[in-house]
Amino acid sequence: MTYALVLSGNRLITSGAAGTNSAAIKGAMRADPNLLTVILPQSLERQPHESRQQLEQVMHLVENPNNDHLSLAEASYLCNKEIVSRCQQLICFAFHESGILLRTCKDAEEQRKVVTLFYFD
Repeated sequence: MTYALVLSGNRLITSGAAGTNSAAIKGAMRADPNLLTVILPQSLERQPHESRQQLEQVMHLVENPNNDHLSLAEASYLCNKEIVSRCQQLICFAFHESGILLRTCKDAEEQRKVVTLFYFD
């Protein structure tokens, strides 16, 4: 999905987590690395080792070392708020129990952003 979106000229802003975000980064990097921005919830050093190799290749990487003292949940919520503030549309993949992501979607809707939510379960 991200490959097609970026290939058609859309900018992609995502977080640096593993799983879905990693797949989004891979698709965007293949289409046009210049249209990808990755915003980390904390510093690069706080990211899992397996994610760092991919993240080190991202041209537009935003670290948040000021959040290193926060729990990952708190830092992720702040990171998601920053992502929403920079975007026009939010596409989110979540489980029904994904509290932080669902809260982010609600915040985005309150800011009148276009929100598309896909549930894994």
